[in-house]
Amino acid sequence: MSAPVLFAELDCAEGKLGRITLNVEGTLNSLTLEMVDLLQAQLDAWAQDDSIAAVFIEGAGEKAFCAGGDVQALYKSAVEQPGGPCEYAEAFFAREYRMNYTLHTYAKPLVCWGHGIVMGGGLGVMAGCSHRVVTERTRIAMPEVTIALFPDVGGSWFLNHSPGKTGEFLALTGASINAADAIYIGIADRFILSEHKDAVLAGLQRQAWSASTEGNHARVRHVLRGFAGQSLSASPAGQVEPHAATIAQLLDGDDIHAIIDQITAQDTDDPWLSKARDSLAHGSKLAALWIHRQLWETRHAGLADVFRAELQLATNIVRHPEFAEGVRALLIDKDRNPAWQYSASREVPEDLLDTFFTAPWPANPLADLG
Repeated sequence: MSAPVLFAELDCAEGKLGRITLNVEGTLNSLTLEMVDLLQAQLDAWAQDDSIAAVFIEGAGEKAFCAGGDVQALYKSAVEQPGGPCEYAEAFFAREYRMNYTLHTYAKPLVCWGHGIVMGGGLGVMAGCSHRVVTERTRIAMPEVTIALFPDVGGSWFLNHSPGKTGEFLALTGASINAADAIYIGIADRFILSEHKDAVLAGLQRQAWSASTEGNHARVRHVLRGFAGQSLSASPAGQVEPHAATIAQLLDGDDIHAIIDQITAQDTDDPWLSKARDSLAHGSKLAALWIHRQLWETRHAGLADVFRAELQLATNIVRHPEFAEGVRALLIDKDRNPAWQYSASREVPEDLLDTFFTAPWPANPLADLG
């Protein structure tokens, strides 16, 4: 058995390039607690190593950078300890978000090669990097409403920073997006055809890295810019920007219930909008409410406070049966027929929703961030 995460130090003209490969192709490189801990330890070590000038992060194989977290392990933790504490799941969230915060605040250049499927925990890794590359095969979605979770791993940060109402629309509907969309909403920086990957790595290795972090970021931009220029004509047509005006209308409601009604009542032949509509219609109405409230409550929050708020919500969610039922229906039994607790958002008691935004412990495990 090879290691679930591979680490290498590549010699360059001056200095070294750290290389991280998520290496579990069979699960589309989905993150486990062990992988999170390996990533954290190596990132911390390289941050202190003056010979490492920059880091390149990729996923093994052609299918996925990383399809998310190991949701089946989270499900097992939830059903074995109903009502919580769900020790594995809660440890996973706390350590994953800490690793995400490390990525967002890393001084050295982090280049993420976001090829193939990028979802959940994979999106958290990519979004946190300083130089985020997407390709013609990048497929991104945040379909947490369908399993009664929410776009976490910093989603409360980057979705709130997306143009207009696009972030909340993606969060509520789990709509699938591509490379062009990722750049438009701000979770990716450059489109580069996947055939250039080896040449990009070679270009990074030709660099004479210096002690200047700012200078090294400029060197990374210089390498990536050329390949992005060569790839420009192959960039896919986006979905989010052309639909931005429609999205603004759909989310222009007096309350979240009206917004849900407007999205689910659409009579449209547009395949992207209709798929988004159906995803919300079949998703957890309780989850739709906590997704909306989480985005609202963190709209002005700093990064560390965002991850603390996400950990509070994730901990409360995994202790509640709605999450286990969503995972069961979609990923365990795969009957795609979840027995949600509420058939309409207006049926959810306000005091129940409040419990998800109440601290479940005396001190937040991420209290020391920031």
